[in-house]
Amino acid sequence: MGINERRYHPRINALNLISFSCIDATESVVAQGMGRTLNVSEDGILLETHVSIDPKYAIELAIGLEDELINMKGSIIFSTPGKDDKFEAGIEFVETDDVTIAILKKYIKVFSEQ
Repeated sequence: MGINERRYHPRINALNLISFSCIDATESVVAQGMGRTLNVSEDGILLETHVSIDPKYAIELAIGLEDELINMKGSIIFSTPGKDDKFEAGIEFVETDDVTIAILKKYIKVFSEQ
């Protein structure tokens, strides 16, 4: 990692489909949609969507990693306009379990070796 790099884990470029649900403070689903990862790390993802995602909500993700489907929860760190009328959201994973992290690590290892 570079001198100014703040991330603990490096990110790899990866395009994967994601289904997401935005959850408010009462645990109600306030928005749902599809997007794709632009990059992935053990700590989070950069998500590209067709709609802006409000950072005040928590987010639940279903991520397709090759032949595995993992479900994760996250916090929206930022949401900005992206390219081609799309939006990008930085998501930090929260409440992860060992099995999910093991699948994510395996996926990251395979793609970082390519």
